[in-house]
Amino acid sequence: ARALAVNPAAILFDEPTSALDPTMVGEVLAVMRDLARDGQTMIVVTHDMDLAREAHTVHRMEAGRVARSGTPNEVLG
Repeated sequence: ARALAVNPAAILFDEPTSALDPTMVGEVLAVMRDLARDGQTMIVVTHDMDLAREAHTVHRMEAGRVARSGTPNEVLG
């Protein structure tokens, strides 16, 4: 809520669903989907491949560098 209060151009999420119980995961993902539908730009760092598959663009990192970029199908296969 605090991040949205200032109407940011983009929001950074660092592992937004880690260490959450299944109910909370669902609630967080629902909010993120609503934000995406409203046109909010989000940068999401995640190890959750199901979440990454919902992205428009995926950047796969290796050794601190972008190793591959593209659609989820292109990058995650």
